[in-house]
Amino acid sequence: MQAADLSAINEQKMRHGEHIIVRLTYISRYNNDNENGEVTRILSQAQENNERNGITGALVFNHNYFLQSIEGARPTINALLRKLVEDRRHFALQIVECCEVEARRWNKWSMNYLTPTDKNRHQALKYSTGTEFNPYLMSTNQIMMFIDSLSAMQEQERKKQQQQQVQTRELAVPTKKKSWFSFS
Repeated sequence: MQAADLSAINEQKMRHGEHIIVRLTYISRYNNDNENGEVTRILSQAQENNERNGITGALVFNHNYFLQSIEGARPTINALLRKLVEDRRHFALQIVECCEVEARRWNKWSMNYLTPTDKNRHQALKYSTGTEFNPYLMSTNQIMMFIDSLSAMQEQERKKQQQQQVQTRELAVPTKKKSWFSFS
């Protein structure tokens, strides 16, 4: 492809806003009529599609609610929003935030999956009016801080598990004993 062709393609992309990063955060209710394992399939599909489309994000789910924050090129996020609105696996979709951003917040993940649990229940209380996760009772800032805190907790847990795995491997490797008369 010649330089003139690339320049025309880049100019066309600029006109469509592909150079602008947008963050879309929404909440919705899980449709309980879904088949078992549907959330696992949704997550797997989202990770594949997002990686291919340059979308990063975090998804919080607790079998009642979805809370998702995604980032990517403006036309890509707009197209995804149209699909989300039509998706029958959830309902009562509300956009919490949609804004242009200078840098991605979720740049580590094509889709990070976070689950509110008894272990991190205090985070729900910290950022909302109750101890149960319900994103409809949270402000935009509370939602973003909640996702950040769950992500940080998950990252700490992941690092802890990695350290434990390293320690386990180190203990499992037999050490060679040198003979007392060895010259090496």
